[in-house]
Amino acid sequence: MSQTAYFATGCFWGAERRFWNLAGVTQTSVGYMGGNKPDPTYKEVCTGTTNHAEMVEVIFEPEIISYQRLLAEFWVMHDPTSLNQQGGDIGTQYRSSIFTTTPEQMQQALASKEIYQNELTKNGMDKIVTEILPASGITYWLAEDYHQRYLEKNPNGYDCHSSTGVAFPTALASKNG
Repeated sequence: MSQTAYFATGCFWGAERRFWNLAGVTQTSVGYMGGNKPDPTYKEVCTGTTNHAEMVEVIFEPEIISYQRLLAEFWVMHDPTSLNQQGGDIGTQYRSSIFTTTPEQMQQALASKEIYQNELTKNGMDKIVTEILPASGITYWLAEDYHQRYLEKNPNGYDCHSSTGVAFPTALASKNG
């Protein structure tokens, strides 16, 4: 039975591609979560006034890829120590966020944050600023069609991701980790 996960890592184009390339991920889409305006447009989200984050919805088969593996990918595909900014993309819509869909996801997300923070600390890096919240009661608003699988339609398009360069501990990033 498939499960759903929600991740915000700054600009959603590059993040969506990273997730859709993982075996066991059956579907991805991009949209907006965590804001205060119903059915926001990209233009509205970019003003910073709606408080939405650019989000990737990931549908996955947990018997093929674990949520823990998705979390490991999440932590290394962006800089979770950068508040409301990823590279040159600045604003609350580019914040680092995880919206969990089950209590188990919440537990695993919090544990993985601690694990990755330990790795970052060993490397002299700052504290993680990622928000981890339950998705319950928070609507995922699908982004406009031209944003969906944007880098598939525009292979030379802006990937927009920076990272800390610190790997997630591989022993903890396995399929069933």
